[in-house]
Amino acid sequence: MRVDLEIVGQLIKPKSRILDLGCGDGDLLYFAKTKKQATGFGLDNDAKNIQTCLEKGVNVIEQDLDNGLADFDNQSFDLVIMTETLQAVSKPEQLMKEMLRVGKECIVTIPNFGQIFCRSNLFFSGTMPVAQHLPHNWYDTPNIHLCTLKDFEDLCRKLQVKILTRKLFDRRFRPNKFLKIAPNLFCSHAYYHLKR
Repeated sequence: MRVDLEIVGQLIKPKSRILDLGCGDGDLLYFAKTKKQATGFGLDNDAKNIQTCLEKGVNVIEQDLDNGLADFDNQSFDLVIMTETLQAVSKPEQLMKEMLRVGKECIVTIPNFGQIFCRSNLFFSGTMPVAQHLPHNWYDTPNIHLCTLKDFEDLCRKLQVKILTRKLFDRRFRPNKFLKIAPNLFCSHAYYHLKR
């Protein structure tokens, strides 16, 4: 399982009901099912990912997140999870509202486009950054709404969302002392545990 998913997996409570938005190949849901006895669904719109989920015995629904979550009732999940996906949807604010409607709590992970590597790469080379944590070129990236930690936290304030926990990591998914000094400058990945 990817390192970032392992970190999220630690935050899943046993026997909870979860919804994983943009679930990919279902690794997180499989972990939640086998290690935490959690139940729930994943949503994805990639046929290969859906097939892989089904092979693992993971419940998955083919759905484009840009169409929202209208098929789900209010507070129908203990936890709604979205890892490294918010920046790739067309209406992030609307999807955040929907997540908080269907879930009692949410976990959102984002890449921080305000990190020093991104800033210096743009400043010195004049080109959009390509790195381990941002592996795409500007013309083939799924990321359409780039944000920084400050941007995301401003959105949380606007939506009156309580940040229960914020975990910050560098490009290798490790905490370090610089993250405490200037998080928006040194963090490459952030994990937010949220509640309405």
